Amino acid sequence: MLKKINLLLLLVLTCVVLLVLPVMAEASEGPIVIYFFPGGTPGSTFATVVYNGAQAAAEILGNRVEVRYLWSDWSQQKMVDQFQQAVAADPDGIAIMGHPGDAAYKPFVEEAEKQGIIVCSQNTTLPELEKAYSANGFGYVGQGLYESGYTLGEATIKGAGLKTGDRVLVWGLLSQPTRGLRTKGAIDAFEKVGIKVDYLEISAEVDKDASNGIPVISGYLQANPDCKAVVTDHGDLTSSQRTFFETAGLGPDDIFGAGFDLSAPTVESIKSGYTDLVLDQQPFLQGFLPIMQIYLTKLYGFSGLHIDTGGGLISKDNIDLVAPLAEKGIR
Repeated sequence: MLKKINLLLLLVLTCVVLLVLPVMAEASEGPIVIYFFPGGTPGSTFATVVYNGAQAAAEILGNRVEVRYLWSDWSQQKMVDQFQQAVAADPDGIAIMGHPGDAAYKPFVEEAEKQGIIVCSQNTTLPELEKAYSANGFGYVGQGLYESGYTLGEATIKGAGLKTGDRVLVWGLLSQPTRGLRTKGAIDAFEKVGIKVDYLEISAEVDKDASNGIPVISGYLQANPDCKAVVTDHGDLTSSQRTFFETAGLGPDDIFGAGFDLSAPTVESIKSGYTDLVLDQQPFLQGFLPIMQIYLTKLYGFSGLHIDTGGGLISKDNIDLVAPLAEKGIR
């Protein structure tokens, strides 16, 4: 209930912004400068939707904000380095991807807070930093990571008709301190009912470019023909499931494909039968709402809001409802 109230509150505040923009424009001195982290690379499926959301917010706010984008290739070290660079530039706000975790970001967030820079995170929560600085506008826009993974795992068990002793593959990011909670949630859901889980860590090369994963997944599936389902804990990998399975010589009914995040390629994969189930964390909101959060905090001193954007499951049964939005880069 709390997350629904928070989301409703921010949407109401956004409407208020639109109604009183002329008044706020008079009160502000020049544009509010925001450094924004979309995540991966320009043109990649997930990060592009995040970017589209941030762009939409910037367009609504017009010349009242100036948003500068920092692409990270999903590299944790690059995110930390770019955050240091952003702090040195002394903007009004910085919206970061939380993948490196609390410990990696802590000294630089502390410095940003001392300088009066508003910081918030999207996609991956930074619970310790959020708790410390929420009064200063440090919010979170993204999914509940463990809960999202567990939800997809449970739904995969039901959708694929899995039973004790069956084998599944989870291809994820357990090595990442907080981001890996989503992978752990999926694994826990399978192991709770006695399903055998094979795990593969997504390498830095595959994280950056999903096509680098073709030989990895093909080799695994050819060596494990008894695998009943594959869960890809990465939006770009999920959008590549059809390519992965076809390369391994599998048809749409030979294996159950599940993963995270909707995109135009994933829509086509669902329609073709190669991808059976997707948890949509609505990345557009992870771009749109942090811009609004920083803007409202800067003007009115609002504290940070914690907004859960995840939880919706997409399959062939409801894909037609959201497909047009996915094709436009909104869902």
